[in-house]
Amino acid sequence: MNGEWLIMNERFEIIVPTLFGLESLVSRELYRIGYDVTRVENGRVTFMGDYDAVCRANIWLRCGERVLIKVGEFKAETADELYEGVKALEWDNFIDRNDAFPVKGRTTRSKLASDRSSQIMIKKAIADKLGEEYGISWLPEDGVTYQVQFTIINDVVTLMIDTTGAALHKRGYREKSNIAPLRETIAAAMVMLNHWKYENPFADPFCGSGTIPIEAAMYKRNIAPGLKRRFSFMDFPQIPEDMIKDVLEEAQSEINYDIYPDINASDIDKDAVELTKQNAIKAGVGDCIKVSVKDARKLYFSEPYGTIITNPPYGERLSDVEECRKLYGEIGKTFAALDKWSYYILTSHENFEREFGRRADKRRKLYNGMLKCCLYQYYGTPHSKKKRSEK
Repeated sequence: MNGEWLIMNERFEIIVPTLFGLESLVSRELYRIGYDVTRVENGRVTFMGDYDAVCRANIWLRCGERVLIKVGEFKAETADELYEGVKALEWDNFIDRNDAFPVKGRTTRSKLASDRSSQIMIKKAIADKLGEEYGISWLPEDGVTYQVQFTIINDVVTLMIDTTGAALHKRGYREKSNIAPLRETIAAAMVMLNHWKYENPFADPFCGSGTIPIEAAMYKRNIAPGLKRRFSFMDFPQIPEDMIKDVLEEAQSEINYDIYPDINASDIDKDAVELTKQNAIKAGVGDCIKVSVKDARKLYFSEPYGTIITNPPYGERLSDVEECRKLYGEIGKTFAALDKWSYYILTSHENFEREFGRRADKRRKLYNGMLKCCLYQYYGTPHSKKKRSEK
């Protein structure tokens, strides 16, 4: 392994895969932590960085899915072209003679249509390259694991090394969840897309396992989402332990414990409420989330201004679709009474606005995993009046 090259502040391309619809938020996050985005595509954001950037991106990104080091990119239409293109890359800059390098990925709209065949060919090419570089015929693969990721899209092959491990949405505070959990990255995006001021109350009346209120509290307190978990890069010899320690200590120092946002989490399910309490404590925000058993159809707040961000049942989680439609109509009437509040509602239900009884001021398409959803955004009276006057 070329050790000198690896510990220098060498810059390389870093790719952050995202759920569709979150690319702009990830770009904004990267800019906030000090990096300029060089490329934005559907489902991925690319920027230039070094190993310090790998540490920071993994620990700080709320809406990205992974942090991948780009090893190379080329066009390939045949198995031979794939093999030669992979073998030409400098894998020994990352992978030592004893290290493991499992391969996984996908092909889309390409002549190389088989994921499995491409995976086998890429594995063989990397093994042959490393064998030649180290002068050995057998690679034990009992050292550090470097997960190799590939995509082949429109015949363009991209090879990457995963520095994350378990996906970024797995923060570590939610070992248990309810039946249909909301992905943490989507919950964070919902919080970041609104203009909630922490001095005003915040509510999630369908809190489930507490993902939205927990992400809201972490965001307002500036708690790095990756602060309490391990990543693959922490085992890479290229990244000094002091570098990791410095980034973690800096993130710890950035937490604002003086902020106590007024966050209200409620659910009609007692077990969900208890789960939210446990998860909030584990996330370190149990002291700023009020959790209670409440029926969302009877929601009431005395404060004139506030924000509701919630993920109600879609219909997939209810055996009776008619029951779901009725629920939307009932919460529509309840929310209408909170006329100065803003509310942001995520659902995959296509006729939500009709059932809810009001057209959204703004809509945004998002994906909860592979499920296509829409974030319906309703603004309080001051915003609505302004909007009507401009017509």
